[in-house]
Amino acid sequence: MNVTELARILKVTPDFLKQKLPQMGYDIGWKAIKVDNQTARRIIREWPVFMRRLEREEEAKKQAEAVADGVEQVKREVKVPKFITVKDFAVASSLPVNKLLAQLMKSGVFTSLNEKIDFDTAHIVGADLGVEVVLDDSEGMMEDQSSKIKDIIAREQAGDLVTRAPVIVVMGHVDHGKTKLLDAIRKTNIVATEAGGITQHIGAYQVERQGRPISFIDTPGHEAFTAMRNRGAKVADIAILVVAADDGVKPQTVEAYRIIEAAKIPFVVAINKIDKPEANLDKTKQELANQLNLVPEDWGGQTVCVPVSAKAETGIIELLDTLLLVADMEEANLKANPTAPAVGTVVESKIDKGEGVVATILVQNGTLRVGDELCCEGITYGKVRALKNYLGKNIDSAPPSTPARVIGFKNAPAVGDIIQVACGLKIKLKNIRPISLDNGNGTQVEAVENAAEQITLVIKGDMLGSVEAIEGSLSKIDTQGVKIKIVAKGLGNIAEGDVERAEANRAELIGFNVKAAPAAVELARTKGVEIKLYKIIYELIGDIKAKIQDLVKPEIKRVDTAKLKVLAIFRTEKNEQIVGAKVLSGLAEPNVLVEVWRDGALLEMGKLTSLKIGQEEVDQAEPGSDCGLKFSGRPVIKPGDILQLYKEEKVYKKIN
Repeated sequence: MNVTELARILKVTPDFLKQKLPQMGYDIGWKAIKVDNQTARRIIREWPVFMRRLEREEEAKKQAEAVADGVEQVKREVKVPKFITVKDFAVASSLPVNKLLAQLMKSGVFTSLNEKIDFDTAHIVGADLGVEVVLDDSEGMMEDQSSKIKDIIAREQAGDLVTRAPVIVVMGHVDHGKTKLLDAIRKTNIVATEAGGITQHIGAYQVERQGRPISFIDTPGHEAFTAMRNRGAKVADIAILVVAADDGVKPQTVEAYRIIEAAKIPFVVAINKIDKPEANLDKTKQELANQLNLVPEDWGGQTVCVPVSAKAETGIIELLDTLLLVADMEEANLKANPTAPAVGTVVESKIDKGEGVVATILVQNGTLRVGDELCCEGITYGKVRALKNYLGKNIDSAPPSTPARVIGFKNAPAVGDIIQVACGLKIKLKNIRPISLDNGNGTQVEAVENAAEQITLVIKGDMLGSVEAIEGSLSKIDTQGVKIKIVAKGLGNIAEGDVERAEANRAELIGFNVKAAPAAVELARTKGVEIKLYKIIYELIGDIKAKIQDLVKPEIKRVDTAKLKVLAIFRTEKNEQIVGAKVLSGLAEPNVLVEVWRDGALLEMGKLTSLKIGQEEVDQAEPGSDCGLKFSGRPVIKPGDILQLYKEEKVYKKIN
């Protein structure tokens, strides 16, 4: 590719490009005319991140100069709810809307003014723009679950506390090898079974090193699973931030680090894929330092970076030893009472065809045993009928820091719920209520009684975390007035009852990572119910967006085309006049709408059906020309009247 062509694509001058390329690690020289296509593609891919880093460095320089001049830098604090529209966020943070939208685009979030962003996105973008964004829980938001666990442990007698295994959360950008890294640690092959090559659930696992157990939590990397990633960070003691040596720091790398930072837990950076030919350790470390201010230890900083290759299984032992070292430093915070009644957090929940409701619980205090009564918020959820470890083997008990699959729930708990032993009241649980989503404009969709169009859904998923992620993604869609209504949701394969429920509500039946029973498929065909099955969440969201786009009514936009002055009336009939006129401005065209004005008042509206200059039919008449036209409408036109010609165009809004 020619350097000039590359510069044109990047919208910069060739000289500017040649000046900056060495800073990116591409020293092609000032006399270079061409670059090979592979290098050009890498430059194009990395350019936005590089320019963002330059902007940050420039901003930091300005702040340093301001401090040197004695100007105090005050970082504003803004409280925002869990979801907020871009417009409201701009008002609350006193940031210019265009600057906020530009920063969102740089972070890979393409949105509109009335679309909602979640707290995590607001926090990340706010940090980039010098605004401290904190969660406003004054509107009755749920108490941070992690604080409940800490309060329970704080009430234990000091003599009963022992050191427990550390809980490690693995986070990072999609496709940077998080699950493959856990595969190397666990000697399993979980990644091969995952749709689209991405993890779509939280998984909890445990291994041993030097005779010491270490628990791991894998979190999904795709952007739709922000809430699940947050839960993973809240139950963890230490984080692994995975960065690919061949790809560097990416938007979700930044997001993952912000979540780790907000959780205030220690972390280790695992630089993965060092076996690949294009791997560049120094470049990756440079991006960590420049974009996240994470300076590696071997560069004189305090960030522990461990080079690994999950594929070649190199550096794994060093990573585990490093995690144990960090755990030793955090020993004071890794305490629990194994003799107390168990308490833990639900990290995943699903319905299994053979086992019924199954939840993965990370035990955080006490020991969970077969036969224990399970409760949440003082309500009995069932009794432990069986416990299994992450390998699916039956176990009798699960001590602190142990992830266990629990069988025996009567109803599926929600991901993030705190489960306790022997504290419940035996009452009947209510069914899940139908859910109405926020339409992205700050009002509940359920309240929109006069919506012109509606998409009604029944959603079945394999796990609660998946269903929650689907709901969260749908709530972010700018629906442009189309109503999205979830009349029912549940777990497990699609059955005949789901088809009947969908038919009764005229709903589309969506299944995520589930199957439809043959009887349900046959019934759906008979009832005319549409069943759609998905394995990739962004394909599901994409189809819903396409349906919304088809239902969105276009805006009618008026476009004035010309103004004419009537000179003479040639013929008048019942619903038609032929008049002579002079074009004052614009281009007169046939088959457009006409307004008749006299002395500043609108008299009549009609249509221009024919346009002539002399005896010839024409497509347009320019300013200053005389023309004859046929007006269809009530014949009220007189010499001296003004005719305003205009068109009405349909404008379809793009769904964000």
